[in-house]
Amino acid sequence: MQNPFDSVIEQLENVSKLIEVDTKILEKLKKPNKILEGEVSAGGKKYHAYRVQYNNARGPYKGGIRYHPQVNMDEVKALAAWMTFKCAAVNIPYGGGKGGIAVDPKGLTRDELEELSRGWVRLFFKDIGPEKDIPAPDVYTNPQIMEWMVDEYSKLAGKPTPAAFTGKPIERGGSIGRESSTSEGGIIILLELLKKLGKDPKGLTVAIQGYGNVGHFAAFYLHEKGFKVVALSDSKGGIYNPDGFEPQKIFKCKLEKGALNQCHIEGSVTDAEGKKITNEELLELDVDILIPAALENQITEENANNIKADIILELANGPTTPKADTILNKKRKIIVPDILANAGGVVGSYFEWLQNMKNDKWDEKKFSEELNKNLVLAFEDIWKKSKELDIELRTAAYVVAVERVAKAMG
Repeated sequence: MQNPFDSVIEQLENVSKLIEVDTKILEKLKKPNKILEGEVSAGGKKYHAYRVQYNNARGPYKGGIRYHPQVNMDEVKALAAWMTFKCAAVNIPYGGGKGGIAVDPKGLTRDELEELSRGWVRLFFKDIGPEKDIPAPDVYTNPQIMEWMVDEYSKLAGKPTPAAFTGKPIERGGSIGRESSTSEGGIIILLELLKKLGKDPKGLTVAIQGYGNVGHFAAFYLHEKGFKVVALSDSKGGIYNPDGFEPQKIFKCKLEKGALNQCHIEGSVTDAEGKKITNEELLELDVDILIPAALENQITEENANNIKADIILELANGPTTPKADTILNKKRKIIVPDILANAGGVVGSYFEWLQNMKNDKWDEKKFSEELNKNLVLAFEDIWKKSKELDIELRTAAYVVAVERVAKAMG
């Protein structure tokens, strides 16, 4: 399996061949500013906890906290680096960080989850805060976990500090629109791309790998815009129906039954009927658009030749390895890279933080308008760079991002 941090270094090396970057700055960009780690307890067991603060030349560190059994240092370093470039690519005044705990949260009680979350804040309290490092939800973390974390931070700080974390419940200082902003942002970018390609979204077929927070909101938005969502999957497998699904019904079914592949019983006719498929099969379906919205390293040199979709919209972080990228580029597939495609989440987080810092409250209309404005500009910058240098969108996004970070470091 590709080490995700090796992918970061490879991407930086590719950029340095296209633009002039001071050697000292390039070397600094290949290493995080600060690595924090330790142990947190829950239910009498200890778990390894991480926070990597990668670069803060453009503003406070920003990045999620994930709870997953496979969380490790290389993954967290890579995710922190990607956050640095993501924030720069969409031109918001943040640096990049990432955190996590190596744990299967599904095996914890609610009380243990709260104990774990408050423990993470106590462990890293001195190094985080509204003007230093602002964490957010990520894989298997959610607004409830952010509420516990901001409460713990506020206790330790001796005053209410809602801006210390983003992705909070709306009644606890969260922002309307934040929860779905990663998905909404991805669809804004996709629609801009289709305009450039002269394609009508109506009836275009889509497969989504990953039906968590990001995947299910993406399916809702796509359905609303006239796309045909024909395949969906979660960690236990997926379902496929060439006639398309009603995402709202599927989501309701998943909540009731616990897994997407339970939303079809052989031989029966249900609202959510679909043929059972594996996650691997979903990636190789003959669809117009493929959306990896799960974990990294899903599209590799082993399966890249079998990818049939013309457009890949990366709503997950690092779902495509560099070797797979090379294969897909040769096949003239268009990859909308993660640092652009899923940046709606961090832009939404920035809006939440701004509201908290100014004690302000936006409505849904303002949030959506600002998100649209920011991401359309970001897409235009990256599209223009890709045409100017005759490079694919991923490299163009990194060129734009590295230029901005290097200038701030310079």
